[in-house]
Amino acid sequence: MNQKILGVYYEHPEWFENFFNKLEQKGIDYIKLEGWNSSFNPGSAENNLGIDVIFNRMSPSAFNRGHENSIFYTLNYMKYLESLGLRIINGYDAYTYEFSKSNQINLLRSLNIRHPKTYVTNHKEAILKSAKDLKFPIVLKPNIGGSGANIIKFDDYVELENYLNTNIIDWGIDKTLLVQEFLIAKDSNIIRVETIGGKYVYAIKIFLTEGEFNLCPADYCKIDDQKIDGMKDGVSDRGALVEKFDPPQHLIEEVEKIFQSAKIDVGGLEYLVNSEDDETYIYDINAMSNFVADPDIVLGFDPTDNLVDFVNKEIQKKVKLPVNL
Repeated sequence: MNQKILGVYYEHPEWFENFFNKLEQKGIDYIKLEGWNSSFNPGSAENNLGIDVIFNRMSPSAFNRGHENSIFYTLNYMKYLESLGLRIINGYDAYTYEFSKSNQINLLRSLNIRHPKTYVTNHKEAILKSAKDLKFPIVLKPNIGGSGANIIKFDDYVELENYLNTNIIDWGIDKTLLVQEFLIAKDSNIIRVETIGGKYVYAIKIFLTEGEFNLCPADYCKIDDQKIDGMKDGVSDRGALVEKFDPPQHLIEEVEKIFQSAKIDVGGLEYLVNSEDDETYIYDINAMSNFVADPDIVLGFDPTDNLVDFVNKEIQKKVKLPVNL
């Protein structure tokens, strides 16, 4: 195809190289849209991009890479593009969940899905007041996070109070913090589930290391040459293990309901079984999902192929082009 038919709006310099390569292998022409260096004219109804399908791959952790300017800008940009009639994969509605953990909890509550007890705060006194209604340990986490950034755990109220009285609080880029009960994962593992088109694709079990909050599968599950049962992490030197996992059907149905309700076309979430009550809790939803590293070893297939096929079908629906599968 000579005409560019897909725009990939992205920020991370490395996460999408496999995806770009797969697009080229399928003969799908695309342009890269740099989320950190962009502009648009909201007073114009003209589609200056000359394409009809955009894949939004903006990450809320962009602030960790000097691209804080991208995050709120993206919300405005996606709204504008949708007003022009473009098909946005992971568009405005999806992004409102990606960059707000508060919205995620609200969604889970509205769907009657179990989640950790959480307060949303904007002042130190509100943190202390909220904590009195929670069971310790608790965590403070930014409303806009990513890759476990700036999450702090407290074992009791005195520890929390001392910290707040002696430290400058990092309120995150939207000046909003979550105060949340920290659930102890049964058998020290969590489950990461990935979906495409609102449908289950695969799940992995991640075995936790103490004090670890970064559960990004692209970072966490990279396998090196010295494997333990084929599953050793080789990126962070944590020695953590990861393995393919098959969730029960009722959880798969719950996961699919979440992503379909949120209009998240491509996304993943994390859940755990609470060691205290043996109940399942979903605690994080992601619309900027990264698939597990070394997928052929961990899963036996590469889900990026599934993703490219999905994107190609969405292009075909929009511009009436033949599907290259």
